[in-house]
Amino acid sequence: MNALKIAITDDEALFRRGLAMIVDDFEQMSVCLQAEDGQDLIDQLQTGTVLPDILLLDLQMPNLNGIETTKVLQASFPSIKIIILTTHFSKGFIINMIELGAASYLPKNTEPEVMEHTIRNVAEKGFYYTDEVLAVIRENMSTKKNIKPQTSFTIKFTNREIEILQLICEQYTTQEIGKKLFISPRTVDGHRNNILEKTQSRNTAGLVVYALENGIVNIKKFRM
Repeated sequence: MNALKIAITDDEALFRRGLAMIVDDFEQMSVCLQAEDGQDLIDQLQTGTVLPDILLLDLQMPNLNGIETTKVLQASFPSIKIIILTTHFSKGFIINMIELGAASYLPKNTEPEVMEHTIRNVAEKGFYYTDEVLAVIRENMSTKKNIKPQTSFTIKFTNREIEILQLICEQYTTQEIGKKLFISPRTVDGHRNNILEKTQSRNTAGLVVYALENGIVNIKKFRM
């Protein structure tokens, strides 16, 4: 397996360089890019030859902050999976960044082993939410008054697509979904691509947000 290529964007030089040393020590991972803010990141991506698999992104930065950077990346570099790594661990920021398509959201004081676990899960599944983030999502969903029942959707999903969408939201991998439903990983990917196209979602994280916002899946069944 090729090493995961990790980018880090943070305006605090000591934190950025220290995090790079930690990530470089993780097996099958390497830091391919460091940027001091969002604009620096975009400039390097536009002129560079290596595209990172995953980005560790701070929120509060000069020139181009994490929120605006995420919007640019979703439009211009949608294949990069974004993990927010910040001191701003509040409900408002979490919900906003998840709705923008962030694949995960972690506090800066996260233990290295949790960071490694999160990176690997994001690489494998497309997103990963900790218990703390899931609690915020559950709270946000429970307070929404306008959740539409599935029968009112203009988008029509097959029973198999709904099954697969539920399992994706439960954070099962493609291989695990295939085993549970007795279908091949290629078939799972085919259904996933169909669902992405139907919902016009850019990535798996966006698909999960769509499913939650429209009440398609049972959030109580989420697993870690």
